[in-house]
Amino acid sequence: MHRTPTETSATVGIIPARWDSSRFPGKPLHFIAGKPLVQHVFDQCRKCPSLQEVIIATDDDRIAKAAREFGATVAMTASDHPSGTDRIAEVAEQFPQYDTIINVQGDEPLVSPALITELVEALHTSGSGMVTAAGPIDRPEDISDPNIVKVVLNGAGDALYFSRSPIPFRRSEVPDLATLRHHGIYGFRRDCLLRFVEAPPAPLELAEGLEQLRALHLGERIQVVITGETSVGIDTPEQAKELETFLSQTSPPSAS
Repeated sequence: MHRTPTETSATVGIIPARWDSSRFPGKPLHFIAGKPLVQHVFDQCRKCPSLQEVIIATDDDRIAKAAREFGATVAMTASDHPSGTDRIAEVAEQFPQYDTIINVQGDEPLVSPALITELVEALHTSGSGMVTAAGPIDRPEDISDPNIVKVVLNGAGDALYFSRSPIPFRRSEVPDLATLRHHGIYGFRRDCLLRFVEAPPAPLELAEGLEQLRALHLGERIQVVITGETSVGIDTPEQAKELETFLSQTSPPSAS
């Protein structure tokens, strides 16, 4: 039987950051509004009172040096990890004092501290080994976009399936049935995380290119927090310019 985290569980936020990117090499250190992209993510995480520590996980000395200069704890990792989750798991093994782990994407500079808190609380109360987030899709064209991952839930708010295809298929219109967009932020209990990375990729995971389907294949419950947050990852230099323009007009979400 899985152990349910208690209110005194220690939680760490881990931000995987790698230099190589086919569309945007060096992305973590790209300057936006006066500081590196990964520092924006780190600063947002530091606003979250539910995280006892925030660690940047990288295999690149340039990223490590920059992160230490702006005050981050850095964990150096192997360079051959197939996914960010594997990099997270290596760091989790280095820091055994943390029994719940939040995996924050290193290219989401507007990640909400309040959403992180919701994920931590869900880990503490749901009994699930894994939690993530989703929100409504507003633009109809996004439903068929394979770059936007969709998720369907059961009555308890757990994920039934994730897909790049439109789900559910709508043979008929059903009132109040929203199509949910998956947000790529995860929380794990330690035992679930380590079990996940020890397992081989699952057939559905390979077909869809979505590693969270491995967890469902293993029989893990994935609790889904419904959110109105719309934080978007930065994948190209053009998106970085758009973000800089946005930040000049507003301020990132706070912890409240």
